[in-house]
Amino acid sequence: MSGNDNRQLWIVGGGIAGMAAAAFAIRDAGLPGERIHILEELDIEGGSLDGAKSPAHQGAYVTRGGRMLEEEAYRCVWDLFASIPSRDDAGTSVTDEIQAFNEKVRTHARARLIDAEHRILDAADFGFSARDRGELSRLMGTPEKLLGSKRIDEVFGPHFFTTNFWQMWRTTFAFQRWHSAAELRRYFLRFVQEFPRIHTLSGVRRTVYNQYDSMVVPLQRWLTAQGVDVRFGTRVLDVDFQGTSATGRRATCLHVQDADGTRRIDLGPDDHTLLTLGSITADATYGGNDTVPELVRDRRDQGWSLWEAIARKADDFGRPMSFYGSVDEHKWESFTLTMRDDALLRRIAAYTGNEPGTGALMTWVESGWHLSIVVPYQPHFPDMPEGTCTLWGYGFEIDRPGDHVRKPMAEATGKEILTELVRQLGFDDLLEHVLETTDVTTVMMPYASALFACRAPGDRPEVVPDGARNFAFAGQFVEMPDDVVFTVEYSVHAAMLAVYTLFGVDRPIPPIYRGMLDPKVAARATRTLLQGRGDD
Repeated sequence: MSGNDNRQLWIVGGGIAGMAAAAFAIRDAGLPGERIHILEELDIEGGSLDGAKSPAHQGAYVTRGGRMLEEEAYRCVWDLFASIPSRDDAGTSVTDEIQAFNEKVRTHARARLIDAEHRILDAADFGFSARDRGELSRLMGTPEKLLGSKRIDEVFGPHFFTTNFWQMWRTTFAFQRWHSAAELRRYFLRFVQEFPRIHTLSGVRRTVYNQYDSMVVPLQRWLTAQGVDVRFGTRVLDVDFQGTSATGRRATCLHVQDADGTRRIDLGPDDHTLLTLGSITADATYGGNDTVPELVRDRRDQGWSLWEAIARKADDFGRPMSFYGSVDEHKWESFTLTMRDDALLRRIAAYTGNEPGTGALMTWVESGWHLSIVVPYQPHFPDMPEGTCTLWGYGFEIDRPGDHVRKPMAEATGKEILTELVRQLGFDDLLEHVLETTDVTTVMMPYASALFACRAPGDRPEVVPDGARNFAFAGQFVEMPDDVVFTVEYSVHAAMLAVYTLFGVDRPIPPIYRGMLDPKVAARATRTLLQGRGDD
C-alpha cells in the first residue's frame, strides 16, 4: 500500500450503488475503509432499496417498490453478497441465506392474471397471434442502434398489448407501451430464460425479509465494521472538473451542503469520486387511510439537481431532462397494507392456492387502475408484532377511474384503494373487517419508471467517461451495453465496473448472462414463442 496511502474515495449517494462501490473498493481494490466516504443527503442508507416504518401510521410499514431478484441474471449481486454476512447469522453470507430461503419457500404463482369476474385466467396461454410472434422475434433480432428512440407501440401492433404475455411482462418489469423499445429488447434478451416461466415466476429469488432489512442492513453493518465514513444529511450540489476527454479529465472539488452550511471538499491527486445520478424515488410522497399523496411535478427534493449541474459541463455527461421531463408517462402509485390479523391473507391463499411468499404478482387485467399485488412471506419486517401482516401492490393506470371506487387512483385515499382491491378480489363479505383492521400507506412516485423513457445515444453517460482519470458515474441512469436498468443488478454492476476501472482491479467482472447462447435455454424460449404457452 505504500505510495497509495493517501488515496481517498468520495462516494456521492448512499444507495445500493454507492454502498456496493464502497464494498468493492475494500474487498477488491484494497482501500482501507476509513479512506472511503459516503455522502448521503438523507438520514438513512439504501436509497430506493427501502423498507421502513410508515410515516402515515404508527406501527405500520411501507415499501415504495416491489423487487424480485433472479437466479441466472444477478451475477454481480450474488458476487457482492457472497462476501457479506447475513443479518441474523454471521456465519452465513447473504447470498447463501437467499439461496437457502428459496429452497425452502419456492415461488410458483397460480394466480397471475384475474378478470373482472374474479376468475383466475390460464396465464400459461400467452395468447400470441402469428403477427405477435413475428414482431417479438424481429425486435429481439434488431440491433439496438437501428431501434433508436422508438416506442414499444411502434414495433408491436395493437393485438400484442392484449396478450397474457404482455400483461405479465409489463407488470413484472413495469413497462408501458410508450416506453423504450430498445430497453424492452434488452429485457427480452437478458431474461429470455423467463419466457417459459413468466406465468409462474419460478425463476424469482426473494429475500427472507424486505430487501432493506435483508440486503442493505447487512451491507451497512459490514461497511461500518470496516471503518467507512458515512455522512448523512450531506447534499452534493456540484462538482468541478478540469481537463478534456482528449487530454484527460479530473474531478477536483465537491461542493457540499450540510447542517453547518455550504463548503468545498477538494480532491487531492490520489483521490477518486463516484457520483450517483438521478433517482426514481425522488419527490416520493406518502398518504394514509384518509389522505391522498401529492403528485410533485417541480423536482422539489433536488434528487436530480446534481446531474443537472454536471451535465452542463460536458456533452457526454448525459441529459437528465430526457428522463424526468414527462412525469405523466412515468408516474405510478404503490400501496402497503399493514393488517392486524391474517384474515385477508388467509382468504387470498385459499383463493389462489399460494401460501404467502410462494406466489407472485397478481394482476387484474381489466381493472381501471390496472391493479397488481404480491403477498410476501411473513413476517416481511423482522420487528413485526405477532399477528401483523403486510401486502404490497401498485397501480399502473392511476388517472383512470376505478371499477368500484369511481375516481382516479391518484385521487383516492388509502381506504378507498383498499376497498377497490377487496372488491376486485370478490371478497365483499370481508370488506368491513379488513377496513377496520388495516392501515394503508400509499406512495406517489413521479419518476418510478423514468429509466424506461425513450432515449437517444448520449442520454445516459458511460460509467467511466472518456478521459476520466479519477471519477465515474453510477446508478440507474448510466449506460452499460446489454444490461438492464430497474434492477439491483444494474446498480451493483455499475459500481463494480467503476471501482475496477478507476483502481485497476485485476479481477474479472462476472459476465452478463446471455441465455440465447445456452442451447437449452434458447430452445425452450423458442418453443415457448412458437407454441404460445409457458411450461406447465
